[in-house]
Amino acid sequence: MPPTSPRINISPSQETIPPVEPCTLIIFGGSGDLARRRLIPALYNLLLDGLLPPRSAVIGLGRKPMTDEEFRATVRDGVIAHSRQALAEDMWTDFAPRLFYLSGDNEDPNTYARLNARVAEIERQLQLPGNRIFYLSIPPSSFAPVCEGLARAGLATKPDARPSYSRIIVEKPVGRDLASAQAINQVTGRVFDESQIFRIDHYLGKETVQNLMVVRFANSIFDPIWNHKYIDHVQITVSEAEGVGTRASYYEEAGALRDMVQNHILQLLCLVAMEPPYSLDPDVVRNAKMEVLRCLKPITGQDVAQVTVRAQYGKGATQGAPVPGYRRENGIRPDSTTETYVAIKCFVENWRWSGVPFYLRTGKALPHRASEIAVQFKDIPQILFNANAQQPQPPNVLALRIQPEEGLSLRIVSRVPGTRAETHPVEMDFQYSNVFGRPSPEAYERLLLDVMTGDASRFMRRDAVEASWAWITKILEGWQQQGLRTLPEYEAGTCGPAEADRLIENDGRAWRTL
Repeated sequence: MPPTSPRINISPSQETIPPVEPCTLIIFGGSGDLARRRLIPALYNLLLDGLLPPRSAVIGLGRKPMTDEEFRATVRDGVIAHSRQALAEDMWTDFAPRLFYLSGDNEDPNTYARLNARVAEIERQLQLPGNRIFYLSIPPSSFAPVCEGLARAGLATKPDARPSYSRIIVEKPVGRDLASAQAINQVTGRVFDESQIFRIDHYLGKETVQNLMVVRFANSIFDPIWNHKYIDHVQITVSEAEGVGTRASYYEEAGALRDMVQNHILQLLCLVAMEPPYSLDPDVVRNAKMEVLRCLKPITGQDVAQVTVRAQYGKGATQGAPVPGYRRENGIRPDSTTETYVAIKCFVENWRWSGVPFYLRTGKALPHRASEIAVQFKDIPQILFNANAQQPQPPNVLALRIQPEEGLSLRIVSRVPGTRAETHPVEMDFQYSNVFGRPSPEAYERLLLDVMTGDASRFMRRDAVEASWAWITKILEGWQQQGLRTLPEYEAGTCGPAEADRLIENDGRAWRTL
C-alpha cells in the first residue's frame, strides 16, 4: 500500500522516551567487532538524533594494547563502514573526545583497580554524575571474574547504595543449557540486583518486532480473531544465507537450537502468543511473555523425533559463492553432529492457542537472509468462491517481515477485473521506508537507549531465561538419547532438508517461500 501523501500524522502513544541522564558506558571486549561494528555506531546515531546525553563517556576495555587516539581511529572506521547515518565531521569532532580505551585482562584483579582510577578521572574531567553501564561483550566464562572484579573495586553498587545507578548488559549466549544459565544468573545476581541486569537480544530491538505489539493491541480488527478459532497455524522463520564463516569455534559448541531458537525465536513466539498486558510497564510486559513460556508444551522422549528436525548444510553455493559443507569448514570436526538447521513443531497449551501449531525453523547457508512471522488464518468454508476442492482458495496470511526489509503484508483474495468470475490472491504490503520516508533506528540504538533510561521491557528476565532453557534442554536431552552419529544434509543454497518439509506437510501444510 504506497503512501498517498508525504505527510504522515504521528499519533502520540503511551511509549514515550524518558529523560536520559549522563552516564559512563564501559565496554568489556571494547577492541572487538561488536563494539566497532554495532555499539559505537549505535551511540553515534543516538548522538545525531539528539538522544545521547551530551556529557556521556565511553570506555573500551580489551586485551589489545591501544591508545585513546588509536581506539578513536578504529571505531571511526567502524562508524564510516557500518553507521546508519553518514559520518558528519563536526559531530564526530564533538563525539571522539568522549571515547577512551584501557587495555587489560578480565582475569587480572589489577585491571579493575586501574579501571576504577580511569573511570574516576573521566567522570571528574567531564563532570559526570557516576551513572555506570557495564557491557559484557565477552565469553560467558569471563562473566564471573568481571562481576567479582567490579564489586571488589567498588565500581558496581546495588540500587539505593548511592544516588547514581549501576547497570550491566549481558550479551548472549546466557548459558548453553539450563544448568549453565542458572550458574551465570547466580554469578551476575551476586553483584547486581535483577533490576540492574539487562540481557540483550538484538532481535527485540528491530522495528517490526516492536511493531508487533502495536499491530496486535492498537488495531481492533485483529483482537477478535487472534485465537484458535480463526488462526490455523503460525510460522516463525529466521533464514541466514551465510555459512558459519569466522564463527566456527563458537557455532560448533552452540548449533542452531542454542544460537537462534532459545533466544530470538522463542522471544518472537512470546510476542505473537502473549495475552494483552494491562500497561507498558516493563515487568507487566515481561510477565505476559513469561506466561507463554510456562504454557509451552514440553518436547521430551520419543516426541523429539516426531516434532523436531535437525540437519547440516552440505556442499553447494549461496548467493553465487561456493560453500564447502559444514563438516569441511575450517575449525569444524569432520564427525560433527552440530546442527546448522532446525525445525520444530510446538504448541502453547492455553485457552487462546489450544490446538494451534507453531512451526519454528532456522538455518544457515539457505537461499536468502530473511526473518518473518507468518500468521495463517483458517480456510473459508468450501462453498461459493471456495467450492472447487481441487483448487481451493489460498488462505489469508498476515506476514511480519523482520529482515531484510522491515514491514508487513496481508494476503487477501480479490476478484479479477473482467466478465468472468475469477479470483486471485493479492498482497496488501507496507514497508517502513516507503511510508515514513526515514530509516528505522538500528536495534542496538534502541536497546542501548532503553538501558540508559532503565526500561527493561525488551530484555529477558532471569525467570524467562531459565524457563526457555528448561524447554530447550529437554530437546537437547532427547537428541542426545537418539545418539545419531550423522545428521541429514541439505545442499547449501537450498531451502533446507526434506525432513523439514515432511514435518509440516504431514499436517497438510507447507512452509512459506521467503
